[in-house]
Amino acid sequence: MLPTIGRQSEVGNLIKRLDMTTKTKTSPAVQHDEPGLPSTAAVAADISSSVHRAAVRPLPLRCRNCGASCDPGPTAICVDCLGPLEPVYDVARALPDKKTIAARPPSLWRYREWLPFEGDAAIALDTGFTPLIDAPALARRLGVARVWVKNDAVSHPTLSFKDRVVAVAINAADAFGLKTFGCASTGNLANAVAAQARRAGLDSWVFIPHDLELGKVVGTAVYGVNLVRVQGTYDDVNRLCAQVADHFGWGIANVNLRSYYGEGSKTVAFEIAEQLGWRLPTAVVTPMAGGSLLTKLNKGFREFREAGLVAGSAPRLYGAQGDGCAPIVRLVERGDSTLVPEIPRTIAKSLAIGCPPDGIYAAQTIRETGGWAAAASDGEIVDGIRLLAEYVGVFTEPAGGVTVAAALSLARQGRLHPDDEVVLCITGNGLKTVEAVSSKLLETPVIAAKLREVSALVDAKAAAGRSNSGPEFT
Repeated sequence: MLPTIGRQSEVGNLIKRLDMTTKTKTSPAVQHDEPGLPSTAAVAADISSSVHRAAVRPLPLRCRNCGASCDPGPTAICVDCLGPLEPVYDVARALPDKKTIAARPPSLWRYREWLPFEGDAAIALDTGFTPLIDAPALARRLGVARVWVKNDAVSHPTLSFKDRVVAVAINAADAFGLKTFGCASTGNLANAVAAQARRAGLDSWVFIPHDLELGKVVGTAVYGVNLVRVQGTYDDVNRLCAQVADHFGWGIANVNLRSYYGEGSKTVAFEIAEQLGWRLPTAVVTPMAGGSLLTKLNKGFREFREAGLVAGSAPRLYGAQGDGCAPIVRLVERGDSTLVPEIPRTIAKSLAIGCPPDGIYAAQTIRETGGWAAAASDGEIVDGIRLLAEYVGVFTEPAGGVTVAAALSLARQGRLHPDDEVVLCITGNGLKTVEAVSSKLLETPVIAAKLREVSALVDAKAAAGRSNSGPEFT
């Protein structure tokens, strides 16, 4: 059974238990070993001993707010002003041309000059370069010239865009000599960290809210990592992981490795530009949880423009959240600079971050690019999931339903234009979250294996005047 801990009173006890686990390498409360099978620690050690690492050198860091410099390291917060730290790239470094990039293997590392290392990565080399799908039916539905779906629902290895950020973060963890790699997660990051940590032979501790969807819990536990459910919201989990990172010196992907981790999101922008034939769309709609993905899309488009790989104006960026947890959307709508935290109440659990760390920066980016933000109700999210499946053939989790529903709302508001070329970012796979739509889809007929019963169904459908031309969603 997976351990579940409380938000406050049990944090101290957990720290003590983790400390004992670190010293003894065993813990009956969290290990998933079965009789006759090697222990998880033994498996990790065996894998680690067989993996050859190439030395990557993480870049130094600089505060986004005050400009203070910092040596490379597992740290994400400026000691002078508490602002976020970002990698510092050598402006004089050699950059590849389009032909060179196109000749490289189809992974996110084809853009390595824009990722926060010197040298060649040795871990997670096969992540990235997901499909960009032309969606003419959806373009007609939105009333725009073109729509493409950036489909990270088929990302390798765990079917979400979090595979990208983890590919970068785990190389940073390895470069810093960190033997334990973990995260605070709303689900997809947990899957990605667990998979990549075990593959790389690192010990892993993953912390999630206690009420995550079953598919995401199983999709983490199957890798045999130390998985802990925390009573409370993601924000409670994240605060706990900040303590864990400091206490144990572990590499927590989205805490003390966040400066490097976030740079992986830029590769979504790089791939969009390359897959469109080295040009940019006019608008991009993306879901927002912590807000980082939207800001990194903007950074990625800007870096390619500065490198001369694409020309023209940067796209307008639109952010999408579930209405039950939309602090960034409401910040954009108010037009001020104060983010008001919210208690999440939405089926889009992967976006349920009530106090998003990059929320203010995301709102600023939206305004600077001429975009906007929209929130979707639970019902609209489910409709968005179904619409994407029926129009494009892509089954997404609720975060993708949020993106589609927000795009419909933006179109109704006149914020998407008839001549727009729009990319919708789909960040996760619906097979992880079937609970979101199963109740609406399982009312199907059950028949005997008789042709006459099929004929009766066909006749009834024809009589009802229905067709398979697509869903009638608003």
